Amino acid sequence: MTENAAARRGRGRRPAAEVRAGVLAAAARILLTDGLRAVTFDRVATEAGSSKMTLYKWWPSPGALAAESYFAHSSRTLQFPDTGDIRADLIAQLGSFIRWLTDEGAAKPLSELIGAAQMDPDLAQAWSQSYALPRRELARVRLRTAQQHGQLRDDADLDIITDQLWGACYHRLLVLKVPLDDTLAERLVDHALRGAMA
Repeated sequence: MTENAAARRGRGRRPAAEVRAGVLAAAARILLTDGLRAVTFDRVATEAGSSKMTLYKWWPSPGALAAESYFAHSSRTLQFPDTGDIRADLIAQLGSFIRWLTDEGAAKPLSELIGAAQMDPDLAQAWSQSYALPRRELARVRLRTAQQHGQLRDDADLDIITDQLWGACYHRLLVLKVPLDDTLAERLVDHALRGAMA
């Protein structure tokens, strides 16, 4: 147990929001450092200075906890800018996502979460509700704003644009197993916005 966890236990009953935030932070640290298999209720409870029963009450499985912790930990890094320039904002956000995977070590736990979600219904639901759908909606909101300002065609399919951009990253990471390089964000955005026709 960390000194911080021991100190927190000595204060008496903590507010639920504080306990939950501590649990999510501990789970994210474990996930990003040691991988999905290391995220157990025993280890997370110990590192967070929390009761294991609390974790059982809030999450149906360690996988579901790992998925929510991934979202909570990544949300600040993956915020969507709105500078008024849709091309620049897409490149900035997609670039942040690629750096999150490559430079900050999220590629392995992300791959593990998606792989495990195919066999774990609790994890699959947590991944969809806590991460995939909220991230998708953030992109759609930014694209819709650009559409309303005349930067995208009125009939532009915002879901398809989202799939083209982030789906390409997932495809390269999970299926092709090829590197995500520094130029990928700009190339993906330009092809999605301008197309490939002469």
